[in-house]
Amino acid sequence: MSTLQESHVLEKLAGVKYPGFSRDIVSFGLVKKVQIEGGTVTVQMSLTTADLKVPQKIKADSEALLQELAGAESVVVRIDVQAPAQTAGPSAAAATAAAAIEGVKFVVAVASGKGGVGKSTVAANLAVALERTGASVGLCDCDLYGPSIGLMFGTQQRPFADSETGKIQPVERYGLRLMSMGFLLEDGAPAVLRGPMVTKYTQQFLRQVDWGDLDYLILDLPPGTGDIQLTIVQTVALAGAVIVTTPQEVALIDARKAASMFQKVNVPVLGLIENMSYFLCPSDGVRYDIFGNGGGQREAARLGVPLLAQVPIDIPTREAGDQGLPVTASAPEGPSAACFTSIANSLRQILENPLKAH
Repeated sequence: MSTLQESHVLEKLAGVKYPGFSRDIVSFGLVKKVQIEGGTVTVQMSLTTADLKVPQKIKADSEALLQELAGAESVVVRIDVQAPAQTAGPSAAAATAAAAIEGVKFVVAVASGKGGVGKSTVAANLAVALERTGASVGLCDCDLYGPSIGLMFGTQQRPFADSETGKIQPVERYGLRLMSMGFLLEDGAPAVLRGPMVTKYTQQFLRQVDWGDLDYLILDLPPGTGDIQLTIVQTVALAGAVIVTTPQEVALIDARKAASMFQKVNVPVLGLIENMSYFLCPSDGVRYDIFGNGGGQREAARLGVPLLAQVPIDIPTREAGDQGLPVTASAPEGPSAACFTSIANSLRQILENPLKAH
């Protein structure tokens, strides 16, 4: 008699990753039913996607692993594929089964495939630049393990919950509404969180914060393609994503992964930003391509998205971030601030006037 059990099946399926993500299909909740009759193992799954390659790969990977189970004579994997719900907006591709955030017109994710490319600096300055164009803007620091927005905006003010609505009131700085795990932790204390708590805090930051009426909510995502990214793309109706990279190939490889993640869940990539693109020597004006050159332009062309800017690496940007005043606010006429202003204007054109964007 076979000793094959449902727990054995789920253990095997936990080795199948959702394409483009680091999370497995079991923790993702795709597996709906497991049935074992003699030596026949039948698995029923369900997912929402418009990319037929996703269920095909999940099915193939699942069957390959399940066939390794002792006692499994035959394996049947059925996947119920549902098309994403369509919503009105500047781009039909932006529509997902996820829900909008009340009062927010456009939610834009700022992402990178790896750390160290200056993604949070880009997110902070982009938010300020958008506000300077006259938009109402919020910035949510979704990097729960490495929050840095508090430092960049020079505040460790603690948010509070409204006694009547129960909603968390965001911190306000330089005309922006801000939320970050850093506001909730004691100085220097680490955020020690397991998967379920990560999902809980992410949802609280997005759904239980009183963002008010915003034109733009910028999400500063952690690097990579883990639980936080997965929670956001599956539950929030994103208008699009901006990918941040540096020019060298080692960063571009991971930028491709980040772009691929959004494409797989039908979130449009609005463009690519090449950060720390070059250094202009202040004494003689000579340009130095420290991390190489042309990588961002080639990658944007390969992805079929605009290169929104090549942002230089300079001392004022670093100093401004350390002092809690983003360079777009402290030196709005400088070369870096000009880049972020250009990015802000481009994004507004893409999202608010899509027919004229091209």
